[in-house]
Amino acid sequence: MTVSTEKTETPDIYRDLHQRLVTAAFTPGEKLKPEKLRALYGCSANTIRDVLLRLSTVGLVSFEEQRGFRAQETSPEKRHDVARFRILLEQEGASLSIRNGDLMWEAQLSAAHHKLSHIETTIAKKGELDAYLPLWSGAEREFHDTLISACGSPLLRATYRNIYDQFRQQMVAQERDFGSNYFQAIITEHQAILDAALDRDEPRCREAIFEHMKRNFI
Repeated sequence: MTVSTEKTETPDIYRDLHQRLVTAAFTPGEKLKPEKLRALYGCSANTIRDVLLRLSTVGLVSFEEQRGFRAQETSPEKRHDVARFRILLEQEGASLSIRNGDLMWEAQLSAAHHKLSHIETTIAKKGELDAYLPLWSGAEREFHDTLISACGSPLLRATYRNIYDQFRQQMVAQERDFGSNYFQAIITEHQAILDAALDRDEPRCREAIFEHMKRNFI
């Protein structure tokens, strides 16, 4: 694991570790040693501890006295629970955005979907997820975040982002079939969410969100 020597500021370290956790670069339950990370990022142990504490508050890292910091454990039960909560938040956020969103919201949502669709289509064709995992995760997060961005509730959006990140950490760590069929399916699902949102069809959008997530209950 290598890191650019430019990643010496706390926000950079937080973003880099956040991305690694969300994309399951650490084994579930793996101990995150401040001294090792301090050497990796070229910063103080206190800086790393502060970053890990922040990451623990959003559910990506666990902390226990005497055991220290660890990447969050994953389980089918945890994945299912987080997925259900994500659906509730995303459906509500999407419904409010459909009611409140203007032309700019539509344009931003379409642009986010265009980027995501291109990345997913490329992965499906090449069958090389590892090289594109951080890019795909970022684009997927951007699309779903944009979907609810006109909801008018900063609290809903902040809560959703934390739950979304926890879900991605669980899903990426546990999923064993990121093949072409998987990506062909989610390309279709994302298109269905976009179409329903742009048509201002709340029931259809809610259903499309559920259809996109239901595989996490099996």
